[in-house]
Amino acid sequence: MSTESKTELFWDLVEPMFDDHVDRSTMMGLPCVRIDGAFFAALDHRSGNLIVKLPANRVSELVHAGTGVAFAPAGRTFREWVAIPNEDEELWSSLITDAQTFVSRK
Repeated sequence: MSTESKTELFWDLVEPMFDDHVDRSTMMGLPCVRIDGAFFAALDHRSGNLIVKLPANRVSELVHAGTGVAFAPAGRTFREWVAIPNEDEELWSSLITDAQTFVSRK
């Protein structure tokens, strides 16, 4: 899957959320979305990985299952963030929604 197709998928999935207090932004130079100022999903334009903020135990589950990889920019692991390398519309949609819900509850 190309990074271009992953970018298109990311924006297709988050665009319907823009009416629900969700805005485009950047996080560490990555295109992302946030709700009420809190970041919850991003796309690594270099690798095409989806990056989402989820409870630490869910991140651990995804990493241990091989579905995700630890998000560790500059070598520092973020325990509530996970990178999803495989383009899977159903999975990405579910995780983006879960991330929005998680961040909204904080």
